[in-house]
Amino acid sequence: MTDEVQLLLPDSERAILVDQQIEELQKITDYEIKEWPIGVLVEKFTSGRETDESEIFIPDYQRDMVWTPKQQSRFIESILIKLPVPFIFAADVGQGDREGALEIIDGSQRIRTLDNFLSNKLELVGLKKLKQAIGMRFSDLSKPRQMRFKRTTVRVIELTEKADEDARREMFDRLNSGGTRLTTMEVRRGVEDGPFMVFITECAAIAQFKALVPLSERNAKRKEYEEFVLRYFAYLNNYQGFQKSVDDFLTDYLKSKNGNFPEADKQAMLEEFVRMLNFVSQHFSNGFKRAGYNTVPRIRFEAIAVGVSLALRENQDLAPVDLDLWLDSSEFIKHTRSDASNSRPKLVNRIHYVRDNLLGKTFEEDPNTAEVENSANADSPPDPPEEEGNSTQLGLFS
Repeated sequence: MTDEVQLLLPDSERAILVDQQIEELQKITDYEIKEWPIGVLVEKFTSGRETDESEIFIPDYQRDMVWTPKQQSRFIESILIKLPVPFIFAADVGQGDREGALEIIDGSQRIRTLDNFLSNKLELVGLKKLKQAIGMRFSDLSKPRQMRFKRTTVRVIELTEKADEDARREMFDRLNSGGTRLTTMEVRRGVEDGPFMVFITECAAIAQFKALVPLSERNAKRKEYEEFVLRYFAYLNNYQGFQKSVDDFLTDYLKSKNGNFPEADKQAMLEEFVRMLNFVSQHFSNGFKRAGYNTVPRIRFEAIAVGVSLALRENQDLAPVDLDLWLDSSEFIKHTRSDASNSRPKLVNRIHYVRDNLLGKTFEEDPNTAEVENSANADSPPDPPEEEGNSTQLGLFS
């Protein structure tokens, strides 16, 4: 029945249709409220994470870690002194690569912070109430306090498996902005239009690219293909200049290319992009996908696409063998798992891991890797400097 026909119905009949529609939509958003002990929540988030098989996971569309050390510390402080904290929203995945697992819809910064603290990576800084704890890590707390912290419960709203991907993404949008939020790539298309943006769109429409990078219809409509292409060129040509904000890095690169994009550059970049696609199609039996999976995370695409192009720049006649020995290894999965950090050392590592293995070289980690792996303070965005006479802490949940 069309919308126009429905408007002609008597109010009583329309009311019945509205009730039916509400009941149908409520089935999709059925949920349970559960109390999860922090220790259990973090264990289910971390156990199996190295192989992307953890029971609780952060999906690809979520933001990277954006809380600063002070914001993370303030959240831990709230839990320690029993202040209320917001619910975590999660959804039981009903089908696909992660069926049966819980996808975090809202609360990725909180669960990452809890993991950072329990794993002893977060040093508490900038506390306003619990000042005696400044400089401490989890292991510095008394043993009774550690046990009590891990037993403290966090409320989790769990959507049932009836919530499909569209419902989960809509819930994310509503929780974060009160309505359908434009993705960063959609915003860029609106305010950063120019010759390079046109080129990005043309590359994203290449049939071979779409075949190698399967995305859901929803993600495709929200310009995820364009996002992948922009990431490829930005990291390929300036990954060594990356610091910590992915959005700023990509937008700055787009702006610079829009302002200076001669025809010669366009042709050279298109040829390199197509050469990379041809190489992946020829030598990678699953394309960009991991064996047994149906979709391609951004991080895995970045590592393979940029690593392949860097290797081809060194050797255009590259003919790799035994790719599966390292492509499906636990080490590569660790570099490209769904919530892998976007700190510079880890970005460099996953790109160089692909490049060096293709070239038959010994892979060496970035010298700063240990620092960011062992310290959430070093691996998180820096706190902005406080203005003199103003020590106001940034809002935690803004």
